[in-house]
Amino acid sequence: MKVFLDANVLISVLNKEYPLFTFSSRILSLTDSKKFQLYTSPLALAIAFYFSTKKSGEKLAKKKIALLTDNLRLTTINDKVTKTAIKDKRVHDFEDGMQYYSAVDASCKLIITEDKGDFYFSEIKILNCEEFISNYF
Repeated sequence: MKVFLDANVLISVLNKEYPLFTFSSRILSLTDSKKFQLYTSPLALAIAFYFSTKKSGEKLAKKKIALLTDNLRLTTINDKVTKTAIKDKRVHDFEDGMQYYSAVDASCKLIITEDKGDFYFSEIKILNCEEFISNYF
């Protein structure tokens, strides 16, 4: 199953934010799983990098992001994704719209986020980290 990870999931791992880290790190450990293919977007990585630099500094944040890019699959944010997010009248937060439509474009069947309300318009299943662990483990 293709699973999209929102920026807040990545941030919780990069910054070891407890208690969420307990669940989010377990999800990121699935990068070699045959059952799940983990995706994120370049935009989510940029957001995660920004917050990681605040805690770890730029040098360590770059190393952490490099590790993520080596282990996660990346969606695309192109003109199709961008224009779809802009045109969807249900989408009020453009960044969330781009994340969502990049996941759709990559055929993801599930989005994991700690801000489920951000994807109120989603036709894809939305779970937080703890719900994912409870439902799939």
